[in-house]
Amino acid sequence: MFVDEAEIRVQAGDGGNGCLAFRREKFVPRGGPSGGDGGRGGDVILESSERHNTLVHFRFNPEHKAGRGRHGEGSLRHGRDGADVILKVPVGTVAKDAESGAVVADFTAPNQRVVIARGGAGGRGNARFATATNQAPRRADPGQPGERRRLRLELKLLADVGLVGFPNVGKSTLISRISAARPKIGDYPFTTLEPNLGMVTDGESASFVLADIPGLIAGAHLGHGLGTQFLRHLERTRLLVEMIDLSAFTGREVEADFGVIGEELRAFGAGLERKPLLLVGSKLDVAAPEKVRALKALARRRKLPLHMISAATGEGIAALKRALFKTLAALPPAAPPLAERSA
Repeated sequence: MFVDEAEIRVQAGDGGNGCLAFRREKFVPRGGPSGGDGGRGGDVILESSERHNTLVHFRFNPEHKAGRGRHGEGSLRHGRDGADVILKVPVGTVAKDAESGAVVADFTAPNQRVVIARGGAGGRGNARFATATNQAPRRADPGQPGERRRLRLELKLLADVGLVGFPNVGKSTLISRISAARPKIGDYPFTTLEPNLGMVTDGESASFVLADIPGLIAGAHLGHGLGTQFLRHLERTRLLVEMIDLSAFTGREVEADFGVIGEELRAFGAGLERKPLLLVGSKLDVAAPEKVRALKALARRRKLPLHMISAATGEGIAALKRALFKTLAALPPAAPPLAERSA
């Protein structure tokens, strides 16, 4: 099950109380205060992991609590610190405060760690308060409570190129032709129900990650079809590839398809409509001549690079692959992630 959103509640451990005790031993004429400090509460930590690719493990287990610190004891014995809780999240996860919406952490590489809830400090035992004028202090501090937070986790896939277009336009077939990804392919609407990632290589050392998201339709930003719930996976991409179906079987016009997809990208926001765009006409082997002419005219007016392909016959696939590598090489690297911080 692919789950890219989850809400969790976390609680760091409370600190242990300091101890109020005095040393009373035979043959020790001067005892004095001997209360030890309480242990520190455990932290709740998020850690990015390459072994996870979904947030499903938080869907049915939303509450996480770190261990509390043990209380101090006599004979200057310090309480044991509480155990930390480490929660694994997929690379690409953004953690936000559920109440304010502020970003707590943005994980863009494996093995990154951020403390999202700090454990409470342990209380001081009465031995800490002994002075020359107060040799028998009767004061010990209580432990401090650990932080509690409600967090919203959002998974945004890390990809260089994102495929967008109507359902059944050929996105899944294309990603299967130029990468090792094997998404489900079928001749019915919304075959793709979750994003797919594929690694595209040039046979040598260069490579990029291609993301195929479920198809968009008019009104997707209002929840029609599968809605725009998967568009967040395009936010980190450097280049968008919009695919237009050239076959005569759709009953849609090229201009209408292009306008609908553009409007859905603008309605979603997050700057998707400003990303570099490359046009691809698909199903060239069964293309309607008037659609081919219309797409070429559209690309000229919009000054967009255009490629015509047929995933069924392989026509134009190699040229498109070379163009993607060339375009990415000319684009600036991905923007740095939002600053990570522990809160």
